[in-house]
Amino acid sequence: MTDPTETPADDRLIVALDVPNALAGLELARRLGDAVSFYKIGLGMLTGGGLALASELKAEHGKRIFLDMKLFDIGATVEAAVRGLAQFELDFLTVHGDPHVVAAAAQAKGTTKILAVTILTSLDRDDLDAALIAPGEVADLVAERAGRAFAAGADGVIASPQEAATIRALPEAAGKLIVTPGVRPMGAAFGDQKRVATPADAMRAGADHVVVGRPVWQAADPAAAARAILSELRSPRARRPDVRSTPGEP
Repeated sequence: MTDPTETPADDRLIVALDVPNALAGLELARRLGDAVSFYKIGLGMLTGGGLALASELKAEHGKRIFLDMKLFDIGATVEAAVRGLAQFELDFLTVHGDPHVVAAAAQAKGTTKILAVTILTSLDRDDLDAALIAPGEVADLVAERAGRAFAAGADGVIASPQEAATIRALPEAAGKLIVTPGVRPMGAAFGDQKRVATPADAMRAGADHVVVGRPVWQAADPAAAARAILSELRSPRARRPDVRSTPGEP
């Protein structure tokens, strides 16, 4: 019997399984149960059975999977890597947002959606300066990279919640996905994230999915933490303004 107090799963929330190995990932997924339907598996778990975990969660437990590999290489190598990963029929796969990388990935993606990383949410302008990245406001650079990635064939982009509204307003963003890491519930520690927002603010700004890791898996009750985020995503604070209306119109 379904508990009437339990918030049903909502795939707008993606929980990052940033745990050491597949066994820990399976245990966390068991604790989260039906509260979570979408998981991110990243590079840190690749040598800990990450691909096997992705396949098991999808095939045996009916979960959606975001494989966060952030691929970057010459076009031929990216294309070969994406073609190999596409056989797992996972939902999302990340590559860096450079147009040649995105275009190569789009050639081999199969049914998997390619998400282009704009600028990592752990970076700020000082970090970009140290890496010799072009001058300018971070938000402007993110929007420019997003537009170029869409033009190269990306199905969506990865960007911080602080840039979601700017990206959503791009003509090239019509029908595309915006997935936002760097999301923290009110009162949660930022950790290594520098460009953050709450789940509700990210949705209101135009995100389609929010990625949350530590505030869920470090919680004493991960399922309760996930349900609290889901409740926030369904709250009026998360409602996106109707951009089709102008002041004074119904």
